[in-house]
Amino acid sequence: MSNSIELPYRITQTRLLHLRHYYSGHDQNKYKSLKMVLEDLGKRINGAFANLSKGGDIDEALDAMLKEVCSALLESDVNIKLVSQLRQKVKNSVKATPNGASKKKVIQKALFDELVNLVGVDESAASAAKFKPQKGKSNVVMFVGLQGSGKTTSCTKLAVYYQRRGFKVGLVCADTFRAGAFDQLKQNATKAKIPFFGSYTETDPVAVAAEGVAKFKKEKFEIIIVDTSGRHRQESELFTEMVDIGAAVKPDSTIMVLDASIGQAAEPQSRAFKDASDFGSIILTKMDGHAKGGGAISAVAATNTPIIFIGTGEHIHDLEAFSPKQFISKLLGIGDLQGLMETMQSLNLDQKKTMEHIQEGIFTLADLRDQMGNMLKMGSLSSIAGMIPGLSGMASSISDEEGTRRIKRMIYILDSMNQKELDSDGSIFKEVPSRITRVARGSGTSIREVEEVLQQQKMMASMASRMGGKNGMMSRMQNAQNNPAQMAAAQRRAQQMMGGGAGGMPGMGGMPGMGGMPGMGGMPGMGGGMPDMSALQGMFPGGMPDMGQMMNMVQNNPQMKAMARSMGLGI
Repeated sequence: MSNSIELPYRITQTRLLHLRHYYSGHDQNKYKSLKMVLEDLGKRINGAFANLSKGGDIDEALDAMLKEVCSALLESDVNIKLVSQLRQKVKNSVKATPNGASKKKVIQKALFDELVNLVGVDESAASAAKFKPQKGKSNVVMFVGLQGSGKTTSCTKLAVYYQRRGFKVGLVCADTFRAGAFDQLKQNATKAKIPFFGSYTETDPVAVAAEGVAKFKKEKFEIIIVDTSGRHRQESELFTEMVDIGAAVKPDSTIMVLDASIGQAAEPQSRAFKDASDFGSIILTKMDGHAKGGGAISAVAATNTPIIFIGTGEHIHDLEAFSPKQFISKLLGIGDLQGLMETMQSLNLDQKKTMEHIQEGIFTLADLRDQMGNMLKMGSLSSIAGMIPGLSGMASSISDEEGTRRIKRMIYILDSMNQKELDSDGSIFKEVPSRITRVARGSGTSIREVEEVLQQQKMMASMASRMGGKNGMMSRMQNAQNNPAQMAAAQRRAQQMMGGGAGGMPGMGGMPGMGGMPGMGGMPGMGGGMPDMSALQGMFPGGMPDMGQMMNMVQNNPQMKAMARSMGLGI
């Protein structure tokens, strides 16, 4: 068994067949419809919010809103007792509203807070279970779960998640019970280019796990993920095996994988596993594909066991860190700019040169090339869109494959330009139109596509020129941090750039608009002397705009519209 470790190989006939089926488009329509499940829940809840603004008796509007919200939650298989508690807590908050306060704002904030409580656990439990791997040290993670829950796939997704963040990651297959388990892990690891360990001959899972972990520790791997046999609650011998593997590898974190389609059944299943193995956290899979996802999340939260990731699709990048507040914000179409910023920071995307250019009021074709490359590193485009206010409500209309294809074709076009062209503001192509034809031929694209890339760069450059310089928006925001009058002026300029004012839901964090995000790269607060988030939050004291205002912002702002089109959105 000493020679059982294998490093990824480039391609096999099996993988060729898999890729051919994958890109055939056979399942694309089905996948697109699956992504709409949670969005439909969010739309119903958000629609109930909107009804509060139609006038009339506020108490009647409250009853109608709670009826719609509770109905939506019950249809998502949330436990009726939890739904009833949510309804009563919102009503109690409204009753306690002091005279003169806006009941609408109190209702909106109370419902938001109760939805967060519904899917979250107390902070002490979440903090204790949070896995914080250390670089330069071997961190062992053991996966447990039922058969068919997506455990092996989730192992690979987590490995990719940390690999993209600079960790040296290895996978160990200790599932000797299920036929084909090692083959599946090997195929997944090969596709993701992650080293793996397993054996076709050794039948003792404890021995395989121990040897694999020891091997990777010796080779200084920083994260070692151990996949164990899937089991059912009645299989006591497999539970014993799970405990024995844990004793052998001494994991720093034990993660249980649960299928979201089981809905409320997630609670007794997680309790049964908790009794046998004191796991610290949960990954909830198949959240994109079943109406019971909300019920599963709330059921797990009822056990006070934190969910750390959710699986949102079939691709190896479709794994999202779970935060109750950010999840509810995305569910309601508000977006998750905090999550977007954290993703960009964790991936160590190189933004320094672009940020310097934007501060100077410049945005070159090379900057656009860098930002398109960064977008591909950040994961599925529908996931990115779901984090952006104004685009989150349209996330379901994005085909990840089509959006990725468009961005790659833009990169082909930019890669076919010479350095002089890339360092320019695009005017060089207007002066010598034959350059457009040359780039189109060199990239295997059309003249129209090259012109569209140039048009997008022009829009981004226009925004950069308005933001940069001593009198630009970015400079004003920096100076405004300690000057209320300047902050008010910066707010007015931001609203003008976004195509309208901002009001709407209170208590939602007051996240900034997209004014500082050309091509997904110019994120405010990302360094290079940029203002911090507290300063930006002050620019929208009224809270986030509602979805109608968000959509108007996208439609009326050419930069956001161009970004949406580059991602495959038909607007």
